[in-house]
Amino acid sequence: VQLQASGGGLVQAGGSLRLSCAVSGRTFSSGTVAWFRQAPGKEREFVSGIGWSTGSTNYADSVKGRFTISRDNAKNTVYLQMNSLKPEDTAVYYCAAAAGVWLSTNRRMYGYWGQGTLVTVSS
Repeated sequence: VQLQASGGGLVQAGGSLRLSCAVSGRTFSSGTVAWFRQAPGKEREFVSGIGWSTGSTNYADSVKGRFTISRDNAKNTVYLQMNSLKPEDTAVYYCAAAAGVWLSTNRRMYGYWGQGTLVTVSS
């Protein structure tokens, strides 16, 4: 499985960005695609996940109500719509995939990772 993340950039606080994660290679009927982020000097943390077959979602408390994850199975792409961005959202965002794993927030459960895309939110 290959994952390609894109859509990062520089945005002012209060603004919006949409990240995309294109999934290619092996496809799986069950599993999760998730977004994680890593700010400088901090550990990589879970942001949001979506069940590939069911569309069920979960979010970190810090982004609930501001971020929305979705998928387009026909395009094999997962999106992360980020609204009301804050400076503390600044990080490198990674998409990750895990077959047969149900909406885990544990990064060690994910065996497939894309390269990161940098999101910078200025105050």
